[in-house]
This record gives sequence, structure tokens and C-alpha cells, in this order.
Amino acid sequence: MKEVDKYKNLFDSICSIIEQGKKQIAKNINSTLTLTYWQIGKTINDEILQNKRAVYGKQIVKSISDELMLLYGNSFELRNLRRMMQFAELFQDFQIVSQLATQLTWSHFIELLLLKDSNARFYYAQNAVENKWSKLALRKQIERKSYERSEIADIKNELSENELHHSLKHKYLLDFLV
Repeated sequence: MKEVDKYKNLFDSICSIIEQGKKQIAKNINSTLTLTYWQIGKTINDEILQNKRAVYGKQIVKSISDELMLLYGNSFELRNLRRMMQFAELFQDFQIVSQLATQLTWSHFIELLLLKDSNARFYYAQNAVENKWSKLALRKQIERKSYERSEIADIKNELSENELHHSLKHKYLLDFLV
């Protein structure tokens, strides 16, 4: 093997290691960010609900948002804090959130928060992980009503099996099979 080829292979290997490292760092950052947002949402929800401050909750969240934005930037604007609260409310089990957070980004969760049906949220989250959907792919599946169509298909399959079961009970069919 020529020296030039050895150098090229070494260089390509090093580039591959660097790219893998960058991907892992991005994945860890996204996971940590998502878990941080969940914890912020849970903390606010617990404080407001525990102290029965629902009446004052809007003002409290607004004040917290204003101060956090001064310290940490626009990621903590009121709209995002409300999303964090909704996130913690809709995904209450930290174990599930921590597992999903290793595979999905905060942007994925924002798409999932728009869904009213918890079964649909779980379906789309699970499929996004299994199929490695990007945020845009997830959005497209939601728009195409993938969950609803799978539910209809399940019902049709169940009906078909039920019809088959009943048709085997038919007297003439049983006579024919004997």
C-alpha cells in the first residue's frame, strides 16, 4: 500500500471518529436539555398546584419567565415555560421521559404536545424512536393521521377475524368440512 493511501485511510478514520463524537455530543445535549425542561415544568407545576396558587399561577409563571430570560435568554420565554409545564403534565413518568429523551429531541416533544389523545402521543413517540423519524417526519406522520389509520386497520382486522370465527360455525360450512 502506498504511503499516500495509508495517510488517506488514517485521515478518513480520524474524521470518522470526530464526526461520531460530534453526533454523540449533540445527542447528549438534546437529551439533557429535554430532561432539564421536563424538570422545570414539573417543578413549576408542583409548586403552583401544591400551594394551591392556580389563581396566581399565570402571574407567577410570567414573573419566573421574565427573570429566567434575563439570566438565561429567550429559551425561557413564557410560551416555552408553558410548554415545559405541559410536557411534565402530559409525560408524568420520568423513567419514560428519560428513555425517550435519549432518542427524541425537544422539537419532537413539542410536536407530541399538540396531540390531545395520550394513546396517539405514545404511538407517535414509540414510532418516532423505532423508525428514527426526524421532527419533520414525525409532523408528516401526524398530519397523515398515521395513528388513526392504524386504529382503523386494527378494528378491520378484528372484525375480519370475528367474521371468520362466526362463519366457521355456520351449519352448512361445517357439513362441507366434514
